[in-house]
Amino acid sequence: MASDMEKMMADYLAAMNAHDVEKTLSFFTDDAVYECTPLGRVSRGKQEIKDFISSTFTDFPDFKLEMKSAFMAGDRGAGEWVMSGTFAHSSIPEVPATGKKFSVRGAAIMEFSGGKVSRHTNYWNLAAFLQQVGIMPGSPQ
Repeated sequence: MASDMEKMMADYLAAMNAHDVEKTLSFFTDDAVYECTPLGRVSRGKQEIKDFISSTFTDFPDFKLEMKSAFMAGDRGAGEWVMSGTFAHSSIPEVPATGKKFSVRGAAIMEFSGGKVSRHTNYWNLAAFLQQVGIMPGSPQ
C-alpha cells in the first residue's frame, strides 16, 4: 500500500508542476480541506481548492515544487519541499506583484481517505518569500 501512496504522491507533484489544475484536483476527495497556514487560507471542497490552485498558477506562472523528502505512515504523510517561481501577478489586492523570483522551503502534512487526499496543510516561510520578492526589507532566507 505504501508504494501505491508514494506513486500517487509523485503523480500529484507532477500534476502540480505541470500546472494541470484538473489532474491535481483528481487527487482530492470531494470534501477535502486544503490549508495554507502562512496565508491564513482554508479551502474547503474541490471548487475552493481549484480556485486556490488556479490563483497560485496565475500569480506564479513558473511555479515549481521540488520534493526534498517524504514519508507515509498509515493514512498520513508528510513532505519537505522547495517552492519556487516568479511573483508575476497578485491575487491579493494588498500585495503587489513585483516580478521577482523566489525560492522558499516548506513542508506539508497530508491525510488520506480512500486513496485520495482528504486534508492537505502547508507550512512555509512567508517572511522569506516577502523578502525575496522585495515586499519586506531584510535578508532573504
